[in-house]
Amino acid sequence: MQFTEYQGKTIFVTGAASGIGQAQVLAFVDQGANVFGMDLDAIGLAQTFAKTTASPGKFLAYTGDITKKNEISSALEEANKSFGPIHILLNTAGILDNYTPTLETTEALWDDVLSVNLKGTFLVTNQILPQMLQQKHGVVINMASIAGMVAGGGGAAYTASKHAIIGYTKQLDYDYIKQGIRANAIAPGAIQTPMNAADFAGDGKMAAWVANETPAGRWAKPEEVAALTLFLASQQADYIHGTVMTIDGGWLEK
Repeated sequence: MQFTEYQGKTIFVTGAASGIGQAQVLAFVDQGANVFGMDLDAIGLAQTFAKTTASPGKFLAYTGDITKKNEISSALEEANKSFGPIHILLNTAGILDNYTPTLETTEALWDDVLSVNLKGTFLVTNQILPQMLQQKHGVVINMASIAGMVAGGGGAAYTASKHAIIGYTKQLDYDYIKQGIRANAIAPGAIQTPMNAADFAGDGKMAAWVANETPAGRWAKPEEVAALTLFLASQQADYIHGTVMTIDGGWLEK
């Protein structure tokens, strides 16, 4: 599906070096958008760039940490200098906690997961939102998870962070909807990305178990989440506000 509205628009994507974030970058540059990515993985960002060279849109990136305000500021300065104000923000960066229950969760692990998954989303949003308010229009899509809706999709820290992302998204939309801001979240289920590589290691029993537990009987590809993002960020979804869009192969129907 083609979305001509993205031609010349500026998209800011976190977690752009791999997985869902990379797939989102590729989807939007294919629509003619100017996409700026941020990630700690410089090699991954270079690989993302290499995949965009034949696309009608443009991709530039900044190697940086979304938990550090000064690095976000530097990335945003580069994005504005290259492409102008941000129209769409995709807060996709995140880390897992290996399904660690609370008594086995160290304070360091808790801080790391909440810092990247929640604080990073908060910090990036707060730096880009003023531009959107000045334009009187902006779209924010945060990456939640089915772990933000039920137990079992992660450990104590990951599940807490994704529940918080959903609450933050709803409040963000509620607070700024009348000023032209539209915020929603996507809640993926089993998506085959480098972040889930451990599930496919060895004989792949964990990956097979997950596929079997998913009513659709398979893992999804990152491109499927990116396709949903294209719709959710578009004018066709303009009446969708503060909503969590699941893409889980029927997992929550069980």
